[in-house]
Amino acid sequence: MLSQISIFNLRNITEISFQPAKGINLILGDNGAGKTSILEAIHLLALGRSFKARTLKTTIKFGQKQLQVIARAANDTPVGVQFDEHLGLKIRLNSAPLKRLSDLAMQLPLQFIPANCHQFFEQGPRYRRQLLDWGLFHVEPSFNFHWQSYKKILQQRNSAIRQHKKIEEIQLWDTHLAEHGEKITELRRLQLDALLKEFEAVFQRICPEYQGATFSIKYRTGWNKDKKLKVSLQDAIEKDRQLGYTRSGSHAADWSFTINDFNPAEVFSRGQQKLFFLALCMAQAKITEHVKHEKSILLLDDISSELDLAHQKNVLDELSNLPVQAFITATDHSLDLHEKVTVFHVKQGAIL
Repeated sequence: MLSQISIFNLRNITEISFQPAKGINLILGDNGAGKTSILEAIHLLALGRSFKARTLKTTIKFGQKQLQVIARAANDTPVGVQFDEHLGLKIRLNSAPLKRLSDLAMQLPLQFIPANCHQFFEQGPRYRRQLLDWGLFHVEPSFNFHWQSYKKILQQRNSAIRQHKKIEEIQLWDTHLAEHGEKITELRRLQLDALLKEFEAVFQRICPEYQGATFSIKYRTGWNKDKKLKVSLQDAIEKDRQLGYTRSGSHAADWSFTINDFNPAEVFSRGQQKLFFLALCMAQAKITEHVKHEKSILLLDDISSELDLAHQKNVLDELSNLPVQAFITATDHSLDLHEKVTVFHVKQGAIL
């Protein structure tokens, strides 16, 4: 949770400093006012990267050479990021430099919900794995070890394949790859079970049209479900050599929830798809708070996109009862009537 935020020289923002509420912070303003830039600054603070730009050079305000985002986190801990077009990115937590972005991410659990989040259903398995793994990263201490180990071993195996090494040399990596891959799958299944339980309740409150619906999990491990991963790797070795990479494994997994035995993408409107994604993120936040006893940060860009006013208010009602600090952008000023919302009006890169 953040108690103080200061932003300098990011996009159209020269300098902004404000004290956000512990609950819902509604950022209102016209298009181009700088609302999303505030979300981008918080995202940069928590993850060390932008959700809009591949390179941070393009986020620096025109005519300036560096940007800064400084904040106070839990227990009044100072955290700050600075990006200089020549010196690169510098991160400090509690006045000490950080070298690993994962250490920063662990301190500030953050989820970003873009305006086009309904595309969750259209994007590939990698996007869905990332959402699931975000929760595991924050609630299961061993997950990051298994995932990082798995990725390194997978890189080594793929390198051996591309270098046309002998089959025996390629398969030297299989035992350890399979051990970590099987563990990742076990953790993902447990997380999905917990996620479904929380999701069902949240989704039916923010999308009451589906009260009483039944939900189930569909999980694909990334290899033949009737075999162990090591066996699947051995069976596919010739095909892997032809393709030049390892096909089977946790890196190829995918998952989804079904509703009344249907694929949500086939029965939901765009607005309902957005509510589905929102409910997933809210459920992740509830699990994180239950395990770690700390609030998550949730960034929601353009709440009004695809949602009518009634559903927007459903979302705000649900967020007001969740263990999250939310930052939400909108252009609809009627939302500032919600009793549990703290409103910030933004115009031309400044808070009025």
